[in-house]
Amino acid sequence: MKKILVTGGAGYIGSHVVKALGEAGYRVLTYDNLSTGNRWAVLHGELVVGDLADREKLEQVVGDFTPDAVIHFAAGIEVGESVGNPLKYYRNNTANALGLLEVLKAAGVGRFIFSSTAAVYGIPETIPVDETAPLLPINPYGASKMMTERFLVDLSSAEDSFNYVALRYFNVAGADPQSRIGQDYKNPTHLITRALKTAKGEYDQLQVFGTDYPTPDGTGIRDYIHVDDLAAAHLSALRHLLDGGRSEIFNCGYGQGYSVKEVVHAAKKVTGVDFNVVEVPRREGDPPALIADNRRIIEMLGWVPRFNDLEYIIKTAWAWEQAVAEVRGRGR
Repeated sequence: MKKILVTGGAGYIGSHVVKALGEAGYRVLTYDNLSTGNRWAVLHGELVVGDLADREKLEQVVGDFTPDAVIHFAAGIEVGESVGNPLKYYRNNTANALGLLEVLKAAGVGRFIFSSTAAVYGIPETIPVDETAPLLPINPYGASKMMTERFLVDLSSAEDSFNYVALRYFNVAGADPQSRIGQDYKNPTHLITRALKTAKGEYDQLQVFGTDYPTPDGTGIRDYIHVDDLAAAHLSALRHLLDGGRSEIFNCGYGQGYSVKEVVHAAKKVTGVDFNVVEVPRREGDPPALIADNRRIIEMLGWVPRFNDLEYIIKTAWAWEQAVAEVRGRGR
């Protein structure tokens, strides 16, 4: 039974990967400070509450658990917050990643999967964007992830025994089909989650940022990937490393996009609620379209998307929104 250490495994994406790891028979240990994660979201294995900045505790956990591989999620993810408080993101996302890599190197742990982001591309010149596109992030969040990717490239080049896979996520959405876990942030910024919470009445309106983009309906286009398909991509990356595979970088998306208006229409159809939508000016730095070229992960890792259906993605997220209060209550 291979042992996998997951940092940030109590968060939205991390918890779905922990679920997939447990169901696949891996022994899992989650290390999370619970700043945005939840105890009840860790469905398999052990949870150790700790911060990556706590070097002594991190060294003890790694030394005691002796993981075969590490999957690193723990990070801040809000673009707007990163613009207002960049040093927080460079410390949490970049400096803490450096400290984690130092601990792993000292412990002889040489397999690493990194939770990266399409934000490293900034505003790409070519759509769909592939992994060879220039990295030109336009906010501290994307820059903090890009810096960690550079750590991995350099460490892998210097150490033959260290190999990594960096997965660049596009727009992750949806929830566990059984509604055991899902997105549960205090201030969600994702479009689908905001739309569904507006349908629930938690917000009085949904803001649409920009209707004058050079797209068919004037709103931004994004590539939405179901969180369970993303979890499956992590397991494919893990098998690649455990089988002796070398360092690689992959986009994680479906290779097609939906506009904001298309997402709003689908959310209204799924929920049956004609919620209030308000059009407001663009947000600075939002690209007109961001769609993954996903051929590399399909061809090299054999990843097969199963849930490439916008309405299905929204249905699982909507079911989660109906269940979240009860799940929170059980988890206390």
